[in-house]
Amino acid sequence: MKAHTASLINATTLIVCSLWAYVEIGGKSWTALIPAVFGVALLLCYRGVKAENKVIAHVAVTLTGVLAIALFQPLSGALAGDAFLPILRTVAMMATSILAIVFFVKSFRDARRAR
Repeated sequence: MKAHTASLINATTLIVCSLWAYVEIGGKSWTALIPAVFGVALLLCYRGVKAENKVIAHVAVTLTGVLAIALFQPLSGALAGDAFLPILRTVAMMATSILAIVFFVKSFRDARRAR
């Protein structure tokens, strides 16, 4: 899988899971939309990542890394609440973020070897 594909899957997962959580809680907390904002930002980076623009790819991987780390707090809250769907959503967002980071790192290494 290419980094741009992994990033697109990650962005889509972030947006869908975030909107799902926001609707499920009845729109009571805007913080549920934070992953969606990151997802939109990653979508905006998609063309640059696909074109192998180094600066945009580094911005995208940084956003992805920050979000992957930031999702530990909602995961601990979801685990404390013992509800399956919030745990599933958070784990899905973390998994796709980590997967995207792996493919970004692989693409960075491949590009460096090619030089």
